[in-house]
Amino acid sequence: MPKPSVSRRDFLGASTLGPIAAVSLMNHPARLAAQAAGIKPADLPDLTVKEVKVYVLDRGQVRSGVTNAGYARIASIVTNSGIEGNYTLADRYWHPDWNNQGWLPYAKALLAGKSVLDLPALTSQWEPQKRRRGQSSYASAIDNCLWDILGKAVGLPIYRLLGAYRDRVLAYASSQHHRTVDAFVEEVRKCKAEGFKAYKIHPPGPRQRGGRVDYKLDMEVAKAVRKAAGDDFILLMDPVGVYTREEAMKVGRLMDQLDFVAYEDPIPTTDIEGLAELCRALDVPIHIGEFIFSIYDYPEYIRRGAVDVLRLIVDNIGGITGAMKVAHLAECFGMECAPHNWGEIFDHAVHFHCELAMPNNVWFEMTAPQGAGDRPYMKDRIRIAKDGYVYAPTKPGLGYELDRDVLDKMTRSIERQ
Repeated sequence: MPKPSVSRRDFLGASTLGPIAAVSLMNHPARLAAQAAGIKPADLPDLTVKEVKVYVLDRGQVRSGVTNAGYARIASIVTNSGIEGNYTLADRYWHPDWNNQGWLPYAKALLAGKSVLDLPALTSQWEPQKRRRGQSSYASAIDNCLWDILGKAVGLPIYRLLGAYRDRVLAYASSQHHRTVDAFVEEVRKCKAEGFKAYKIHPPGPRQRGGRVDYKLDMEVAKAVRKAAGDDFILLMDPVGVYTREEAMKVGRLMDQLDFVAYEDPIPTTDIEGLAELCRALDVPIHIGEFIFSIYDYPEYIRRGAVDVLRLIVDNIGGITGAMKVAHLAECFGMECAPHNWGEIFDHAVHFHCELAMPNNVWFEMTAPQGAGDRPYMKDRIRIAKDGYVYAPTKPGLGYELDRDVLDKMTRSIERQ
């Protein structure tokens, strides 16, 4: 099986016409939606926002045996025509500026009387007072809900509005932070048997080690997984930014020897100089971007040669709109873009639609074990097919439908203020 190309050797090799044209169209969501559906923009339903609310779920039922506030609240934006857009509201990071507790009052004040067709102005970070700080987390959930509404308004999945490049994406299994070498070996064998063509190691983190980092253990994990998976199986590594420069270099040299295809967040994202040093010294592509919180922060990494493949989390950079801008930026420099996928179905869905519209994407990151992201209030599940690919959804909007009967039973309250 061909392996992903290494991007940094081809920084200036891509034509910029395609991505620039795509960015231009992204600024006209009505035109995008109508064009995809073959109708006139004037024939779209009334997409004026009528109501903004939050479903608060019974946390004990969200995920069997697990209480997790991150999956206990679902955003809802409803238009005059009765179309509802939804997205999860998760407490994703410990940073005081990055949580969704104040999403409802913010969204209500912003969206009152506005049309979904005003989407670019509603979630843009272009104003100077916004550009000098990280992206508001609130804007991302709003953006994702509005794209969900647009897709439902014209009866098409979002990736078709963005410009469908493909209808399937090859998946890799993305491990949990297991504690032992044997646990990784057992999991990679299981994933290979399920049909996965690739596997990403999240080595034991500080929480699994009493606050310590043991890069030597991570190297033992990598060697054992390579031996168990075989020489032709595709492997990736993501220590989540915990190494020092010296540790990252030692692990990276092993990644080269073991023929890994990705080395993600080896050191903290803020260490641009260290990342540039790793990019120069190692053959394995360095993936960076998961902890970048504004689309305007990406160019510095490209200019300084501190990244080979751009990563992103939709929720960090203004939703689907921001994600596609990063994808087009990467394409302009002949680089791959590898969106993060982690969490429940909504999390996977927003990244998947972007991947389906990106010519420069290779992977769908599937949380292992499969089914870890299932939620009882969702009718649909995301799984790999026998060929190792995840196939595009066919339902409109985000493409994965809420089970209203189950949602109603699990809803403890509806926040409207």
